[in-house]
Amino acid sequence: MSETPAGLLVVDKPGAMTSHDVVARVRRLAGTRKVGHAGTLDPMATGVLLVGIGRATRLLGHLTLTEKAYDATVRLGEATTTDDAEGEPLATTSAAHLAERDVREAVRAFVGEIEQRPSSVSGVKVDGRRAYARVRAGEQVDLPARPVTVHELRVTAVRDAGERLDVDVSVRCSSGTYVRAIARDLGHALGVGGHLTALRRTAVGPFTLREAHPLDAAGDAAAVLDLSVVARRCFASYPLDGDQARDVGHGRRLALRIDRPGPVAVFGPDGRFLALYEQRGEVAAPVAVLV
Repeated sequence: MSETPAGLLVVDKPGAMTSHDVVARVRRLAGTRKVGHAGTLDPMATGVLLVGIGRATRLLGHLTLTEKAYDATVRLGEATTTDDAEGEPLATTSAAHLAERDVREAVRAFVGEIEQRPSSVSGVKVDGRRAYARVRAGEQVDLPARPVTVHELRVTAVRDAGERLDVDVSVRCSSGTYVRAIARDLGHALGVGGHLTALRRTAVGPFTLREAHPLDAAGDAAAVLDLSVVARRCFASYPLDGDQARDVGHGRRLALRIDRPGPVAVFGPDGRFLALYEQRGEVAAPVAVLV
């Protein structure tokens, strides 16, 4: 099997798989062990997962993926140990008395810059270990609230489910926001408890479901975004001449002023993406060299 060329694969992650499972599958399909991912998704979640192949793995940690979008379903009337459908029920309270206007009014409190307490089974590290690992080991974990930004939270449907109420929402938020925590806190605000029953990520930074591929496409070179395409979409671009491009190939600093904050993608005369550079004093220094 030939090796898939280096680049970024936008995967439409299926349910019941961890992000690590996806990486393992891509390694087999792409014919290389040099595979990594950005922005973990829970096993129950589906949708956009960014997977780097080959040299693209060196770019993953530098991608600006500060905004994400989700479609989700919140079930009101039941709280669970994990704030989602994979947990054990904690308490049930009839939500039959709630009207749609009650839900829409309560949702407004979760838009903007808010303080959010992550779920105890989240990937947040506590003294060097993931919170979910501590919970599975039998420890009691109570994470402190932290600031997050919910840019948009729209209720798209409200459906009766017996004594429960299912609420479909679309969320656009900052990285680090937990949608299942929104479900939990919305249920608490309405006095009936709540948890997440479905989650689909529709966008990560500039990458959306429209360009996502099924997992089996990992072996198809046509499905992989070229590094130059990824760099132009995620960073400001700076063109170099031939001598500068050769210096980049040796990891040298460049006597130029970029005049832009953060890493900038530098390109050779042929338009090929070479590296990420950032301004350090009077010179531009390499952050990640891809050639």
